[in-house]
Amino acid sequence: MSNLNLNKVILGGRLTADPELKLTPSGVPVVSFGLAINRRFQSKSAEGSPAQTQVDFINIVAWRATAEFISRYFRKGSAICIVGSIQTRSWQDQQGQKRVTTEVVADEAMFVDSKSEGGNAGDSYNAPSYSSAPATAPKLGELNTDDELPF
Repeated sequence: MSNLNLNKVILGGRLTADPELKLTPSGVPVVSFGLAINRRFQSKSAEGSPAQTQVDFINIVAWRATAEFISRYFRKGSAICIVGSIQTRSWQDQQGQKRVTTEVVADEAMFVDSKSEGGNAGDSYNAPSYSSAPATAPKLGELNTDDELPF
């Protein structure tokens, strides 16, 4: 059997609070925030009352350029897609108790909503955008018949 090690997660949800950019003592940017993610299925409810959507709250931490990007362009309620890995760490609190947390370390962060669809009305961020001009877009040839398909 192969010794496979794979730790990759892709999450899409909304920020539970404004991200606050901090610097480590050595000057490395870091941001931590919660991500609210609706579950695919709703919980059953009592007869006559509406079904309840269940929500998971996932702790996210991002470092360096990813942290700066998130703190600049996202606010509480903003939709975001995070690609990263799951990490568990432990420490001793001030009372000497061992604490353990599990979080997602974000390697990538992406916009989900367009600026006009954002989670907060009146967002005033200047989100970067990319679009290729029609003249510079690659020209793809058309296939006239199914006989030309390579499969």
